[in-house]
Amino acid sequence: MSSKEIIVLKSDMVKAVDDVKLTESLLVKLNKLSDKTALVTAYIGTLEALKAKHAWNPYNKIKYVKISMQTMQQAINMDKDNMEIRFMRFSIQHYTPSFLGFSKDLTLDRKEIVKHYQNGNFGIADQTLVKNVAKFMVDSNRCTPEEIKILKKFI
Repeated sequence: MSSKEIIVLKSDMVKAVDDVKLTESLLVKLNKLSDKTALVTAYIGTLEALKAKHAWNPYNKIKYVKISMQTMQQAINMDKDNMEIRFMRFSIQHYTPSFLGFSKDLTLDRKEIVKHYQNGNFGIADQTLVKNVAKFMVDSNRCTPEEIKILKKFI
């Protein structure tokens, strides 16, 4: 995907949070790609999690989250140092009820994300993403006071 297509995709992903049809169409589109990057794989995992959000049947909700977590792990295995991928998995697990057992990577991903901020290593992430991730992390109430100090420098 080109950088322009990624920008449009990111915008569409935000809209897909509240749009079942858009979630489905984006998922179909991304699954058709033959050479999926780690980032595209993570977007697929995020869309699978959105399917869980949109599903009304509790069995399907759990099924989609489970599939999403498998896809997100694939993406991380492809690019362990990608802050955006770590953030996508963190945000999915943040919103998934912990009693379901799908939130086991929150601490690991939080530490990895903060490490990117400590090192100023954001890869291809743009300034808006860097700021939004830092804000989300602080607002999540999952960071230590020391981590919050690091993140607040970017808000």
